[in-house]
Amino acid sequence: MASAAEQMAANMSWGSFGKAKELRQRIFFAIGLLIVYRVGTYIPIPGIDTVQLASFFEGQQGGIGGILNMFTGGAISRMAIFTLGIMPYISASIIVQLLSSMVPSLEALKKEGEQGRKKINQYTRYGTVALALAQSYGIAVGLEGQGLATEAGMFFRASTVITLVGGTMFLMWLGEQITARGIGNGISLIIFVGIVAGLPAATAQFFEAGRAGTISTALTLGVIVMVIVVLGLVVFVERALRKIHIQYPKRQVGMKMYGGESSHLPVKLNPAGVIPAIFASSLLLLPTTITAFADPNATGFMATIAAYMGRGQPLYMLMTAALVIFFAYFYTHNVAFKVDDVADNLKKQGGFVPGIRPGAKTAEYLEYVMNRLLVLGGLYLAAVVLLPELLIAKTSIPFYFGGTSVLIVVSVTMDTINQVQSHMLAQQYESLIEKSKMRGKNRSKARRRRK
Repeated sequence: MASAAEQMAANMSWGSFGKAKELRQRIFFAIGLLIVYRVGTYIPIPGIDTVQLASFFEGQQGGIGGILNMFTGGAISRMAIFTLGIMPYISASIIVQLLSSMVPSLEALKKEGEQGRKKINQYTRYGTVALALAQSYGIAVGLEGQGLATEAGMFFRASTVITLVGGTMFLMWLGEQITARGIGNGISLIIFVGIVAGLPAATAQFFEAGRAGTISTALTLGVIVMVIVVLGLVVFVERALRKIHIQYPKRQVGMKMYGGESSHLPVKLNPAGVIPAIFASSLLLLPTTITAFADPNATGFMATIAAYMGRGQPLYMLMTAALVIFFAYFYTHNVAFKVDDVADNLKKQGGFVPGIRPGAKTAEYLEYVMNRLLVLGGLYLAAVVLLPELLIAKTSIPFYFGGTSVLIVVSVTMDTINQVQSHMLAQQYESLIEKSKMRGKNRSKARRRRK
């Protein structure tokens, strides 16, 4: 028997969407800000030799430069004001969240509610500025070293640093506005739009290479099958749930007996969603952003990083898998599904897991279940991210067909659709409440007339 919410969701149509005025405003607001972001990826920073820059990135497409270009929506290949993208903000968020679990003062801030959250967000912004300053200065020096600056010097470095840091801070504000006043997660949508914007050109390039014979027919078909399989796997796992049975005791109110109902607590196989892949990619791109512009004939520490952190290198693959699995555990236990909070909420509501005592024992049981689920969820994320990446490293297919990009596109799409459905359900509930109030008023008027 379908629930009332499921029946309402099944009855949703374009007509109900047309009545949801607030939802339309949120969608148009988000689209407008995303258009602003795309326009910014075409505005170059001052003092760049565009001809030399284009030839430089032709040689970088097969290496780390191609990854950077994908995550910045093509901004880095044009050396636009949004070249750094949103990655410094994500890296700062990771660092602050890690410190919040280890530093007692920051951990206490997390428990202070809204005020503590604002303070932690402030620290994250400071960290974003620091990381963006370091990366932008490294890019400025690298651009001078590669001969891509029309007039090298301190003025060029200062203007580059100010422009790139300002672009990152503006993108951070843009993402927060989309989350608060638009639809979906603003940061994820910015990355999503950057990837999707390059998909048509990447698809055309891929099929053109197959037609010209650069890529064999068997490899072309294999890549198509791989993308379909990865899409199906991502959709299946992201919708997979482990339902934990919850029982509510009976209670007597007056002469009537209430409660005694049973329900379930849905736990996703991958509660962290696409966040671990984004976090891992962000941390790995932090050092390689600078090495992409380093002198290819240079020796020393930077040359070692560039050699071992290249696409398909064993160290790069190992670190990617380790970071994805680590962040799957870390983000789930600290943000997505806090077992202590869930256990406390169940205890306050009078619910319990059959055979498990409420409180600490319930938290231990939930943690046990989550750890078992995360073994599968972490391995799934690592496999989805690494297997296509390995194929890309050994062939010449575009980066947009990689596991990380597919995972981000599918997960963000599903999350945004779920939020749209939630808003439409809320709109339908509000309309039903208004109708019931109108019926009540009409009945009261009819009774008055009879009297």
